Amino acid sequence: MAEEILGHIHSMESFGAVDGPGIRCVLFLQGCPLRCKFCHNPDTWPAQGGQSMTPEQAIRRVIRYKPYIQKTGGVTLSGGEPLLQSAFCLEFARLAHQEGLHVAVDTSGALPLDKVEEAVREADLLLLDIKAMDAEVCRSLTGQDNQNALALLNWCEENHKPVWIRHVLVPGITLKDELLSALARHIAHFQCVEKVELLPFHKLGEQKWANCAAAYELYDTPEPTEEQVQRAKQIFRDAGIEIE
Repeated sequence: MAEEILGHIHSMESFGAVDGPGIRCVLFLQGCPLRCKFCHNPDTWPAQGGQSMTPEQAIRRVIRYKPYIQKTGGVTLSGGEPLLQSAFCLEFARLAHQEGLHVAVDTSGALPLDKVEEAVREADLLLLDIKAMDAEVCRSLTGQDNQNALALLNWCEENHKPVWIRHVLVPGITLKDELLSALARHIAHFQCVEKVELLPFHKLGEQKWANCAAAYELYDTPEPTEEQVQRAKQIFRDAGIEIE
């Protein structure tokens, strides 16, 4: 029963426009197995904290915004890593579908597929954040390699699950032509990939790191220039990928 599942919710955004198609209600869940150096929400890392609620309690909050989000948008489960609470995500998605709402899951793909497959299958769309195509770069950047994320992408292709790929452009780390070319070549043949979003690294989360146990290493890393962002996009276009 849904009432037996308890989720830990960091926060909720009632009018999100960047986490999936249309206008969306976004639930940010607590907990993440990664420690991304560029993370702008390190306060979501602990599995506990935030507000505890059942999937039914959460959906009751979301449907207050149903008139605004149902037509072109829906609801997005984000974090943190929402699939760390896969049972909550699964039941919440089922309830959202009963309300006629589109469900997206914003995930790093960091967890083993056998732990999250049911929740992934229930979702309408995955926003899959591939941190780095090179496994060692990924490990240095996040604390974990990319094998689970790439396995999840393969599963989505086999099961016709729509995916938006997200990739953060960090100068000196991921913003390198050879790494971007490798990622573009890898995803170019996937029919399940509907969209690719290249997200410029930003400094907006720096102040949150003061309360984080880990040391912030990117104080001296600049945000990418517009020229660098456009060059990165051209690499993907050259691989046959349409990108805004």
